[in-house]
Amino acid sequence: MFPAKSFASRKVAVFGLARSGISCARALELGGAQVFAWDDSDPAVEKARAEGLAITNLHGVDFKTLDALVLSPGVPLTHPEPHWTVVKARQAGIEIIGDTEIFARELAPAGAKLVAITGTNGKSTTTALIGHVLKAGGLDVDVGGNIGLAVFNLRQPAKGRVYVLELSSFQIDLMPSLKPDVGILTNVTPDHLDRHGTLENYAAVKARMFARMGGNDLPLIGVDDAPSAAIAAQVASHAHVLPVSVLRELDHGISAPQGILRHHEHGTLRGEIDLRAMPALKGRHNWQNACMAYGAGIAMGVPVASIAAAMQSFPGLAHRMQQIGTQAHVAFVNDSKATNADAAEKALSSFDNIYWIAGGIAKAGGIEPLAPYFPRIARAYLIGVAAEAFAQTLQGKVDVVMAGTLERAVAEAAADAATSKKPNPVVLLSPACASFDQYKNFELRGDAFAAHVSKLPNVHMTSGGQA
Repeated sequence: MFPAKSFASRKVAVFGLARSGISCARALELGGAQVFAWDDSDPAVEKARAEGLAITNLHGVDFKTLDALVLSPGVPLTHPEPHWTVVKARQAGIEIIGDTEIFARELAPAGAKLVAITGTNGKSTTTALIGHVLKAGGLDVDVGGNIGLAVFNLRQPAKGRVYVLELSSFQIDLMPSLKPDVGILTNVTPDHLDRHGTLENYAAVKARMFARMGGNDLPLIGVDDAPSAAIAAQVASHAHVLPVSVLRELDHGISAPQGILRHHEHGTLRGEIDLRAMPALKGRHNWQNACMAYGAGIAMGVPVASIAAAMQSFPGLAHRMQQIGTQAHVAFVNDSKATNADAAEKALSSFDNIYWIAGGIAKAGGIEPLAPYFPRIARAYLIGVAAEAFAQTLQGKVDVVMAGTLERAVAEAAADAATSKKPNPVVLLSPACASFDQYKNFELRGDAFAAHVSKLPNVHMTSGGQA
């Protein structure tokens, strides 16, 4: 925790007292602001009060006496309708910002640098990978934002320190002075339309990442979807965009259509890294993450060889296509966060000889959208309440074992994979289901998978578990 000095002697309302709200309110108080903190949730208010935060019911506060409203990113700013605090703030003519905006105002005077990452998919892995690459390159790095630590729980901004922040569209919406040294947009697909109204509005918020960037900054923008490509063309009018593609080779930009990252500048090859053997970067979506991390590393002065070595050692995010161990030639991959078919598709498309553990509480549509990947599955081990329905979908296409429990599924999948005559067998937990029938959340399910794997004979745990 460190003081937010940019609001010293000012009156600031803070609405939303979850993790980031409480830390922001404390930072403002430390910096000399008068804080009026509130939440419409009684448990949130009591928790904040128990942690020593002064509480003020904002329903009774005249917002014209305030200088700013700090709004939690989880609270509606525009859609489906503005929150009541937003209405009061607009009527009073005060600024409406988020904790990341206050953090940004602390960065510039300190001489710190910002790498900011947004996008519909891939931003968390990209953020973690960039942090790993920059730390391996010897830089002083903090990672947080929408992933991990709230910004005011990071270290205080200091000269030369690099902050790698994942930013959601909600956070960008509340961050008018955002001006990263490296700004990254992975992709834009329909998401959070209940909060933005239309895809066009959603894309416009993402584009604000680059609005204040100039010639000394680096925008890295994926161009494999139409909204992102349009944003790249728009940003190119005022900043030097480096486009990224994993669908085609770029004459200018960073691309990896076949898993070999190549950085070209106007036709000249500047760097090349083979991503195909990177254990935590399987699949085209991870190749895009790697391209973004490469661009950020180059911008921050990290040599190509150091970037490649860091990518090789990157452990991946927990529960997201995370290789947790090996047993002879068999790999064990924890993808417990794949709670629907769309998420499981990324894992199934990344391996060829799969011993697939799936099941739980199915989402609408089940696993029927995954049919194109069934030929990659050597055998499926079904668990949870969705097992019967999944077995019907797989009938005649994939050999099925009705395992019932994750423990039995791990044991049987490991035994079968050990006898595989095909190369590179993978025991893959990618459930395509919620976990609530057997586990409180996907994290506990992934931890249980790792625990069961760690008990197998002659297994070498690489991450996410203990041998």
